[in-house]
Amino acid sequence: MSTGTPSGQAAVRHGWLQALVTVVAAALTMLVVASLGLWAAGAAGLPRGAFPPVVAATVVTAVGGAVELSGNAGSLAGTDAGLTVVPLSVSLAGALVVAAGFLRPLRRGAFRGAGGLVLWAARIAVLWLLALAALGVAARHTFTLSLGDSVLGGLGDVFGLSPRVGFTAEVPRTLLFGLLWLAGVLVVALLVTRSAPLAGRLGRLREAARPLAYAMVWLLLACVVLAGGVALVVAATRGRPAETFGVILLGLPNLAWLAFTLGLGATWDGRLTGPFGLPLPPVLEEVLRTPDLSTLDVRTLAAHDGRVWWLVVVDAVLVLAAAVLAAPRPPAGTAAWRHALRTAVALALTVLAVCLLGRVRAHWGLSVLGVGDLGGNLAGELLLRPRLWGALGWAALWGLVAGFLGALLARGARAARGRSGGT
Repeated sequence: MSTGTPSGQAAVRHGWLQALVTVVAAALTMLVVASLGLWAAGAAGLPRGAFPPVVAATVVTAVGGAVELSGNAGSLAGTDAGLTVVPLSVSLAGALVVAAGFLRPLRRGAFRGAGGLVLWAARIAVLWLLALAALGVAARHTFTLSLGDSVLGGLGDVFGLSPRVGFTAEVPRTLLFGLLWLAGVLVVALLVTRSAPLAGRLGRLREAARPLAYAMVWLLLACVVLAGGVALVVAATRGRPAETFGVILLGLPNLAWLAFTLGLGATWDGRLTGPFGLPLPPVLEEVLRTPDLSTLDVRTLAAHDGRVWWLVVVDAVLVLAAAVLAAPRPPAGTAAWRHALRTAVALALTVLAVCLLGRVRAHWGLSVLGVGDLGGNLAGELLLRPRLWGALGWAALWGLVAGFLGALLARGARAARGRSGGT
């Protein structure tokens, strides 16, 4: 794109304006979703104006950034806290807005060729990094904990303890992982769309990868929609609607995609101790709330609620539908076994992404004179981590079977339509 003429300079300015609109829309969407989710979860009552920094920190973690927790309770007491979690509802909302803004000018042919595509993506990336830097600076706060009337509170009165906890975003890491998050969103957006023109090798690569990439995105979104329907029913019938909406707006994909991997046969290790602000599905909390590390799979969940076996049925329907959706159209003529292999790889990569994004490690605690958890609800842990190789193996197996059956079903359906059209 030439910039030496007035029309070229206007095009450059227009490109920057489009990029600014895309970044601002995505950031505002994530901030709104995070704010509503945290408000529904009760975080609006945090002391000393902590709510806006917590919202900023939530958005930072939603793009893979890091928030460091710290505490200070004096020389006779100690604090310990750590947090590794991605609020995937916020991530998904931002990703959809970024993808829509990125693809819109490409569909109109505003940026042509590989050079134009790179320039367009680079403009979004520069403004995105500036937005993340601002959020990283805003995501820091320190406030004092109230020990209440517990034993810890009595010790605090005796020794004059005033525990302070805080959090600070690690800006360099946030910029790095936020840029990787953006790159992943843009690549997936290019892979799943037909309307953005790509020429040459990029076009051929996209045409080869698009059917399965589109099917996997459809599969993940279908899981979220189904889980959202279940969550709305729970909110309407079982009480605590505000907290349930907090789960929907902060971590619905976390639970939906965890359930999806469990239905495939994956196993996760987990533990839940102490208080937890958001309601978990009762069967999940029953399995996790044990003194030792719990094994989380369909069998252990079904021991508490037999309806969990429906996860396997739902997964079978969704994975087979995705395989049919991605089945090659004539004149490609791809053999069923080849489509099965490709589906296995695509599903394994999808489950890999879910396992990496869905891990949770949160712990918090306060001790006085080396003694902690004395009834003040100031200690706890939430842990979820996948057994990765087993999850990938099950995903590959499901992909092989579903891909083979999907290719045969798609071929049979097309043959039936051809016969009906010829009569």
